[in-house]
Amino acid sequence: MKIILIRHSKTYGNTLKRYIGVTDEPLCEEGIRLLKERCYPKADILFTSPLKRCIMTAQIIYPDMEYEIIDDLKECNFGEFENKNYKELSGNENYQKWIDSNGMMPFPGGEAHEDFTKRCIKGYEKAIAIAQNKGFANLAIVAHGGTIMSIMEKLLSSEDFYKYHPENAEGFSYEIDEKGKIISEISPVGVKG
Repeated sequence: MKIILIRHSKTYGNTLKRYIGVTDEPLCEEGIRLLKERCYPKADILFTSPLKRCIMTAQIIYPDMEYEIIDDLKECNFGEFENKNYKELSGNENYQKWIDSNGMMPFPGGEAHEDFTKRCIKGYEKAIAIAQNKGFANLAIVAHGGTIMSIMEKLLSSEDFYKYHPENAEGFSYEIDEKGKIISEISPVGVKG
């Protein structure tokens, strides 16, 4: 089965470098334009996070496809960092501790990395099971940067969490075997066309 993971396009909060986790923002005009400049692989079945930015991205990339929402594909809850950027958090003791932990410490008032990863994998595995049960060969998931990084970190257990950080409107594709193991090269998705 071919897996296509796509990060949502830009929101206004993304342009301001904010931690936009569970904040439900739509795409901004730049985000819509960005999607129209890119090429994406064909999909037989489509899944998305329930947040507006992912649904809009899915509808623009795959306008003639129905999609299924999977709640577990949502971005991490950034807690007290939610909807703030590094400038606004400068001098915040909790933020500095989080930075010093290389982003692995739980977000104050938010989600722990381990819990977030477990949730994302649960959503990813649900999408694969549905696609397999329906006999589809090309599965696309439109989600968030953190969601995609968590999935890739788990699939490639020796890899660094941040190695597979996609930019907005970009992502990765690869083939998996019946056990979910990656059996192909990991290719970039969302290149300008």
